[in-house]
Amino acid sequence: MKATAAKLLAKAGPFLGLLVVIVLFSIPAETREFFLTYHNFKIILTQTVIVAIGALGMTMIIVSGGIDLSVGSSIAFTSVVGALLIQKGWGPVPAMLAVILSGGLIGLVNGASIAGLRLVPFIITLGTLGVARGAAKWLGDNQTVNYDASPINSWMTTSDPFGYALPPGVWVALVLAVVTSLLLRNTVFGRHVFALGSNEATARLCGIPTTRLKIAIYALAGCFFGLAGLFQLSRLRQGDPTVAIGLELDIIASVIIGGASLSGGVGTILGSMIGALIMAVLRNGSQQMGWPTYFQEIIIGLVIIVAVFVDHLRQGKRE
Repeated sequence: MKATAAKLLAKAGPFLGLLVVIVLFSIPAETREFFLTYHNFKIILTQTVIVAIGALGMTMIIVSGGIDLSVGSSIAFTSVVGALLIQKGWGPVPAMLAVILSGGLIGLVNGASIAGLRLVPFIITLGTLGVARGAAKWLGDNQTVNYDASPINSWMTTSDPFGYALPPGVWVALVLAVVTSLLLRNTVFGRHVFALGSNEATARLCGIPTTRLKIAIYALAGCFFGLAGLFQLSRLRQGDPTVAIGLELDIIASVIIGGASLSGGVGTILGSMIGALIMAVLRNGSQQMGWPTYFQEIIIGLVIIVAVFVDHLRQGKRE
């Protein structure tokens, strides 16, 4: 009975966390009038898109027992690539495919270095963080890359900002979340990802090609990061090599808050999406309260510490 209750509490944890955050920002008189309106939640959902898509790729990596610190730099790099291609006259579909593939290429390099050379993911992706950021600045000549109007610009907005319709980016994130969840839960690939994160040595003994699997995971996650870079480009309407600094913390925190374990083998797409919403609500509510940026960063940092501590307690109970 206690075990069942603990499982239910673990699954409901992210939802309870989201509810608590919403309630906390609904109490102060400064935010109460606007915070609970549909228009504000439309803004929150739009602000969640980039982190949510990044969290889809990060969930696969963390469930497999890895980590990727280069997400923010990958998003900046791919957004600059997209801006340069549009500037050269590429259409929205070819530019989109090229941007996604450029993110996948970074993921492929990460995966091949980690799996092929058997190096620590933390160190490899920390190095890639610097390489991708430097490459973005080099491609953009250390400045923002502007371009003429493109259909991509409308992917994070609606024709009527005060209407009820949601931007295309929100729907794309929702569809991708469903597809990724099915991929992890109902396919051989997904089962192999969980097996790899639970115990790599056992997975190898069971005949799972762990080296190729790691490369595939990081490459696929890189494609998600590339798509996040495309929506970053749509949101800013320019390629900025200095954008998304520290965004990897929001993405990793979203996955951990959603119930994934840094030790691997545990995690859900639904939990990660709720975690991304929690991060967006925290930032939105903090801005409405008029809190300075540094205070928001302190709050996000504390949330990450609490999430990792809870993960540590969960691991202790499992052991």
